[in-house]
This record gives sequence, structure tokens and C-alpha cells, in this order.
Amino acid sequence: MITSKQCYERYGAPELEKTMQLWHVPETLQIATIPKRIYCNKDLVEPLHEALHNIRERDRGVLVKSWDGCFNIRRKRGAASMSLHSWGVAIDINAAWNRFGQKPTMPTALVKCFTDAGFEWGGYWSVPDGMHFQLAEFPVVS
Repeated sequence: MITSKQCYERYGAPELEKTMQLWHVPETLQIATIPKRIYCNKDLVEPLHEALHNIRERDRGVLVKSWDGCFNIRRKRGAASMSLHSWGVAIDINAAWNRFGQKPTMPTALVKCFTDAGFEWGGYWSVPDGMHFQLAEFPVVS
């Protein structure tokens, strides 16, 4: 699991937005409510591309009911540490049906589209955050 401390070390202060970019989602991956442009960390682009490809290839687009954000500089709910959204390495989808702290209703098939692409799902946490997907690990720098 990536921590906010690790994000500080890798990316610096989130308000500097040093590794953020506007990603133009390819037409072939524009699914349901996913925006055509996503402001996110450069390290999120490839895994998110793969997750959206999985959704398209597995015909799971109807399971994406809402896009609820990516980049948002803020603290974690009830914690002193920063949310990984602060560095744009996390996304939220289907928030209205998967509220923080409640039993998630995210379809397993949709979760698998993301976890197969290198995401960790917040629905598995002891205090579930069923809308939340974040990078499971940083990409290897070559």
C-alpha cells in the first residue's frame, strides 16, 4: 500500500503539482461517465488506461455509474495524513453507492478491472472506502 509519506518523498508537496498532467482519454476508452480529460499524476495514466481498457474489453461499462474525481488536495477523512488524491494517484467512482465506512456495493467484475491493472481497492480495507481505487505500487523508474 502506498502511503502519503511515500508520495511526499516521490512527488514533493502536492500543491506544487510537479508530476500532474492533463490526460486526454482516448476515444476508444471513453466509457459511461468517465471524463474525456482527467487531471492526474503521470504515474496514474498507464494503469488507468489499462483499467479502462479492461472495462471496455470485458463489457463492464454499464457498471460505471459515476466519475467522482481524482485530484483533490485534502487530508484523509479523520486523519492527519494527506489523501493520495492530493497527488492524483487515486480515483473515486460510483460514490453514491459506495460511501466511506459503509459496506461496498461495487461489482466484483468492476473491481477486478482495476485490480488487474495495478490498483488497490479501498473496499477491502478495515474501514471500507468502496468508491476508492489507488495505485497499489509506484511504477519502476527506468
